[in-house]
Amino acid sequence: MRHVTSLPYAIREEEHVWIPVSDGTRLAARIWRPVSSDGEPVPAVLEYIPYRRRDLTSVRDSVHHPYIAGHGYACVRVDIRGTGESEGVLRDEYLEVEQTDAEDVLAWLAEQPWCDGRTGMMGISWGAFAALQVAARRPPSLGAIVISSFTDDRYADDMHYMGGCLLSDNLAEAGTMFAYGTCPPDPALVGERWRGMWLERLENTRPWALEWLRHQRRDDYWRHASVCEDYSAVNVPVLASSGWADGYSNAVTRLLENLDVPRKGLIGPWSHKYPHLGQPGPAIGYLQEVVRWWDHWLKGADNGVMDGPMLHAWMQESVPPSTSYEERPGRWVGEPSWPSPHITPTELPLGAHRLHRPGEKPQETELTVQSPLSVGQFAGKWASYNAPPDLPYDQREEDGGSMVFDTEPLAERVEILGAPSVELELSVSEPVAMVAARLSDVAPDGRATRVTYGLLNLTRLDGHEAEPEPLRPGRRYRATVQLNGVAQVFPPGHRIRLSLSTSYWPLAWPPPRPALLSVYAPGSSLRLPVRPVAESDEVAGEPFGEPEGAEPIRTRQIEPPEQRWEVSRNLVDYGSALEIVKDGGTVHFEDIDLDVHRRAYERYDSVADDFTSVRGESEWTMEFSRGDWNVRTVTRTVLSCTEEEFVVDATLDGYEGERRVFSRTWNETLPRDHV
Repeated sequence: MRHVTSLPYAIREEEHVWIPVSDGTRLAARIWRPVSSDGEPVPAVLEYIPYRRRDLTSVRDSVHHPYIAGHGYACVRVDIRGTGESEGVLRDEYLEVEQTDAEDVLAWLAEQPWCDGRTGMMGISWGAFAALQVAARRPPSLGAIVISSFTDDRYADDMHYMGGCLLSDNLAEAGTMFAYGTCPPDPALVGERWRGMWLERLENTRPWALEWLRHQRRDDYWRHASVCEDYSAVNVPVLASSGWADGYSNAVTRLLENLDVPRKGLIGPWSHKYPHLGQPGPAIGYLQEVVRWWDHWLKGADNGVMDGPMLHAWMQESVPPSTSYEERPGRWVGEPSWPSPHITPTELPLGAHRLHRPGEKPQETELTVQSPLSVGQFAGKWASYNAPPDLPYDQREEDGGSMVFDTEPLAERVEILGAPSVELELSVSEPVAMVAARLSDVAPDGRATRVTYGLLNLTRLDGHEAEPEPLRPGRRYRATVQLNGVAQVFPPGHRIRLSLSTSYWPLAWPPPRPALLSVYAPGSSLRLPVRPVAESDEVAGEPFGEPEGAEPIRTRQIEPPEQRWEVSRNLVDYGSALEIVKDGGTVHFEDIDLDVHRRAYERYDSVADDFTSVRGESEWTMEFSRGDWNVRTVTRTVLSCTEEEFVVDATLDGYEGERRVFSRTWNETLPRDHV
């Protein structure tokens, strides 16, 4: 990234500003704005997240907020109530109070003498959720939003459930927020109040996994703040982006298809990162695009920001399987609208371990599989963060426990853009069962790189809105397994492979018992969104500049980080485990003389093919110290199960120095709801 030191506007930074909301709670903000805004008001841009602007996001914030402010905006970074120095308690995600607080903040910004009354919202992940959800509430000052890595559907396309299957990221993210929501405010800003504020958080926090597991079907809990419930509620322009390696690759195209406002979409090869920090690369000059967006929609500049394709997508070339890539080779393609007129849906019938050509009719056959729990150990994370390396590895090990269908070696290049799907005529041996479908690019030497995948809990065959129905063993059903969207090249000489399995642990929690799956042909097929190679790309040259941003604040690594992603199998007791360590070491923030240490540990284990032996664990340590002040929280959540219940055991401990000042334990069971 190129760090820009000279910007059009000189800026000033206000490190700590209190913003009051309707119930008297004060939220903590940091503001960057042009010096000239004292006399010449400017639009304000809000980023609203729970991840501690004072320290944990301060390096990232220092790169993009001063940059945008230096182009003539007041950039405001606010910690959601109960996080950082903001008062109150963070009890769950996307609550009504969170959104009314955001509306209050926008109203406060619009009334400031340095703001011209127009506002925007931007963010990645939670910040993007917040911007999209608040946009649907139509606050009067909001003129546009910029969002990255988000969803419009909290149940069907988030880290909680996928196709009605429980994701392990439900536990992992619950563990993350259990940790972040119990951190202390900084006494350098709130004074002696810090201890009372911290204890209030500790005393009023419960493991979020408990609430999320109470809602195993699409109910009002998930409908709340799911913008897909009413796309027409959004009435401001939207710039939306994500990455193919992210868990949130699908919502961009859904917004392009369903919103009726000016909108642009951008999907690169990235994991869960802003596009200007994109990994795998290439990263792009995203902040320049953001400034152009604000200039047009908040300042009225006639800068052509809506010219060109509605969607820019990175068409990924074939690569060998790897858990991490520095760069994904490919090229930008453009689509004038979505759904795209360039896409040709192509159906490949399933036969006896073959993907037939379009129009071919396979012989009648019944294929069966009952997958071991080991299928899924090389699946990577639902949403890649690229650290530690967490992309799927060579699928040949996974394919050994799967039902596999291959094309003949391709005679010519095939490109797909969009969401593949699998139509199945099937039967199963158990009342609760799942199907995992994986699409892979198979090289001539046999190496298989997963391209995309999808999951379906078969008790949800009638859709997420319907009541789950136990399956009748032996009865034939029709099922559609939707795979995640992707842009991918399959070169000549390679094969396209579809793999089906009845487990995908630990990416998804397995059913209560192993099930035998039967798939029937004819009657089953793979549907690919083929983009003919001859189609115009509608992209002239390189559409984006070099990544750039402001100079980051200075930090110093005191203790080294540690990253580990380790799969193990014990052939004595048949135990298998995936262990993940994400340890940032200890970092010194020079501007505030603060040391921060954070360590996350996850473990997912099982024994042989005992589907009730699966167990997930998330443990976090968060530590903050300055001089004699040292505070540490340790949170731990363990999820296990029987055939009928989920079991949650959790602990929360708070320390001042070596003295434990708070401790609480939870041991609760929740019924499994056809999951």
